[in-house]
Amino acid sequence: MSASLNAATAACATAADVPACDGPLPVLGRDVTVPLVTGGEVTYAALDYAASAPALQRVWDDVAAYAPYYGSVHRGAGYLSQLSTDLFEQSRATVAEFLDCRPADQVVFTRSTTDSLNLLAAALPAGCQVFVFETEHHASLLPWGDARVTYLNAPRTPDEAVATLERALADRTASTEEGYGPALVCVTGASNVTGELWPVKELATAAHAHGARIVLDAAQLAPHHPVSVRELDVDWVAFSGHKLYAPFGSGVLAGRADWLQEAQPYLAGGGASRKVARREDGGVDVEWHTTAARHEAGSPNVIGVYSIASACRALREAGFENLVAREEHLIAKVREGLAEVPAVRVLSLFGDDAPRVGVISFVVDGWNSSHFAAALSAEYGIGVRDGLFCAHPLVRTLLGSEPQAQGECGAPETAPGERSLNAIRVSFGAGTPDEHVERFVRAVRELVEDGAKWQYRTEEGRCVPAV
Repeated sequence: MSASLNAATAACATAADVPACDGPLPVLGRDVTVPLVTGGEVTYAALDYAASAPALQRVWDDVAAYAPYYGSVHRGAGYLSQLSTDLFEQSRATVAEFLDCRPADQVVFTRSTTDSLNLLAAALPAGCQVFVFETEHHASLLPWGDARVTYLNAPRTPDEAVATLERALADRTASTEEGYGPALVCVTGASNVTGELWPVKELATAAHAHGARIVLDAAQLAPHHPVSVRELDVDWVAFSGHKLYAPFGSGVLAGRADWLQEAQPYLAGGGASRKVARREDGGVDVEWHTTAARHEAGSPNVIGVYSIASACRALREAGFENLVAREEHLIAKVREGLAEVPAVRVLSLFGDDAPRVGVISFVVDGWNSSHFAAALSAEYGIGVRDGLFCAHPLVRTLLGSEPQAQGECGAPETAPGERSLNAIRVSFGAGTPDEHVERFVRAVRELVEDGAKWQYRTEEGRCVPAV
């Protein structure tokens, strides 16, 4: 690459300095005001980070700096195409560094965590057996297709999680009927329901001791804690940009190359193929790439990929030690505030002392969760999530129902004011000001003590303010 092209690429990658993390990192939407049904406006408190985190201002600035240089990736001779290609591949290196990947690992860009895990599922070798806890998000629970899947019951301590997996893997290796073929363990790093951290390193040790591999769903972990592929000793890691303050529709699957190289391309098309030739019989012969490009067919989402790399840089420069310390301060505020409201029950697998990220789910006695969430939004300008959070078996287990029962993500099952099997989730992160969680705690207390100030009705399965 020419010196001028290097300079232009560096200019695109330059953003404003990341502030020291003694307060929230600047995010888009931090000054947005929303109307209240009771009159007036208030600054919106975005407390649904576990679904999609707001974009860091740093990411937006980086993307805006790159946008005039936008061009096709990998297939153009022009200056902008070469610059975009270079930026795309530099982004791959940035993500590998962020994840502390091994030298031989591949970083494949996808659309999301769900897409990443479906890609891996499509690359499983024949006869592979998959082990997954019922506590997983549906992105980890459902994509395994025709593989033999063993669903493990929800553990109540981290040690029980490890012991449960060890027993299941030992039963597999002892079974002459099933044989000792390839196996994969899929586990979350941090629950999208309770926020609790899972014993990933210990589970990886157990998996490898029994000849299995392990993939880490880091969708809720990577935005809050450093993730080291080497230190955790996982075989793959998957995460989404839109939860990592880079909401432009890209994701990552990073890890060992062999299963990915041996599998058929996830999508067939340009970019995945190295050479295509007609045969005399009228068909075509295809030679596929063995690099990450094998599973990146089509024109890549270069802006989405670059935004992920920008977010990775921003979080590293802000310092995870500072980010974690500040988030623990916010977690303590919320948990202490909720503990003072007797009608509130916080959901947990591992207990009050378990380490966690800024994701907390709860129910309120006498309230339908959709009704409560609607009141938080309409009367206080607070955005949270209600429902089963695309983790139906886990939430139903925590609420004491049968984990096989069916439901719809985010939809209440009864009229407002009646108890139903859904919960409320508040989630926050690097861009959350203290005032947002303080307003949330105050709003919970006031709603429980005084009730809603407005009337609500059910519309298309949701509680909304009555007009």
